[in-house]
Amino acid sequence: MMSLPWSMPSFSPSSESLHHENNQPSVSLSEAFLDSSSRTRDSIPEQYRTHFDELRGEILAFCHEFSIPVETLRSKEAFGVELNSKRIPPERMAQVVSLFARLEYLVTNREPLKEAPPEYLEEAERLYHLREQYTAQVALLEQVGILKNGAITGIDGHEYPVPTLEQIAQRLFEREKDLSVKRDQGFTKLLLVPFGMSLDALFIVFEAFLYNYNHNTSFDLNLGEPFYIGGGDTVYQEADIGDFPKLVYNPQSFDRHTHLGRTKTHILKEQALHPDSVAGWKIHLFQVPHDRILGLRKILREGKGYKEGEENPRPDFETGKSSHEYLSILLEARNDPDNPYHGESGLTPEDWLCAFMTHLTETGEPLDDYDNDEESDCRLIGAVFSSSSAHVPVACWRRLRRQAYLGRNGPNFEIDNSGIRTSVLI
Repeated sequence: MMSLPWSMPSFSPSSESLHHENNQPSVSLSEAFLDSSSRTRDSIPEQYRTHFDELRGEILAFCHEFSIPVETLRSKEAFGVELNSKRIPPERMAQVVSLFARLEYLVTNREPLKEAPPEYLEEAERLYHLREQYTAQVALLEQVGILKNGAITGIDGHEYPVPTLEQIAQRLFEREKDLSVKRDQGFTKLLLVPFGMSLDALFIVFEAFLYNYNHNTSFDLNLGEPFYIGGGDTVYQEADIGDFPKLVYNPQSFDRHTHLGRTKTHILKEQALHPDSVAGWKIHLFQVPHDRILGLRKILREGKGYKEGEENPRPDFETGKSSHEYLSILLEARNDPDNPYHGESGLTPEDWLCAFMTHLTETGEPLDDYDNDEESDCRLIGAVFSSSSAHVPVACWRRLRRQAYLGRNGPNFEIDNSGIRTSVLI
């Protein structure tokens, strides 16, 4: 079942006005669909009104195509009910997400959203099969209940719409020079992560996903405890919330005095200051497996890895190093374009949970099944607990206990079945 594909508080009849800094009269976005000469249209500079008409016309055509009464556009709740009663192909849903996002931007900013030229989309499709990947990601986020009305609710109470296909395509195009090397190394797997959500909310979604997946596939799951959080629930409870949370992100070390990690609250506030950012979300490129198209690449044991890439061959990260050592490798690569690990980042708990759901959905196999004597658990060195112990999150699938596991361990531990997975953020 699909949910409403956008998040616009202006659609609520009780709060449907938008105010501009130039003291223009408030305008109603919902009236735009019912009256082509509305105050909404009149509030937009004349040179952009044709663009407004085009967007409005495409949305109305969508309603006609799926027999959705135009009157329901007065309320996003009513429209959502109507939308959920229809069978709408994922690609059409993705298109209407983009239409609403562009219309909202036009009304709010009184100028069109700078869209990716057709060549952006064509190139992204050729190099990454982007539309197929994007559609699958959005569908999964909808299915598990992360996306509601096309957005997530952040820890700050704000709604953060899912990035559009066009936004991602433009980012890929603009960074093509750097990304070509990473693509040659296998980093082509798209993953959308709702970073702005609280971990507590994501834990609930993740556990429900495991139950639902087991119900539909007879997956070998511990129904009594499908998701175990090491150290007790209090370790991660509200770990990312507030100005002084237990968990911080993007650490520069694993020393509690010098980690320089930032809180989720701080990151969201910083994103809000940059109009080009996709606030509340992280867009990843992961390495695809060596031997198949779907899923994510395994973390292999020491001595079992490969090198990939002709332009700048990259050895796989193997197990056996400490979190300190892994982080040092990534930090050293940060300012060295010739380093094979340049541009890569460690993962966070949010990243791993979304990666697990994607991998299991696509392959039918759990991610990081370290009990199989081939794979390993995953040190999540993109985050650190800012306590005196400065523990690093770690996650895996426990085959013998038939459960997903999220815990933490010391940054100096060297374990032969423990390694890292990295991604490229765009």
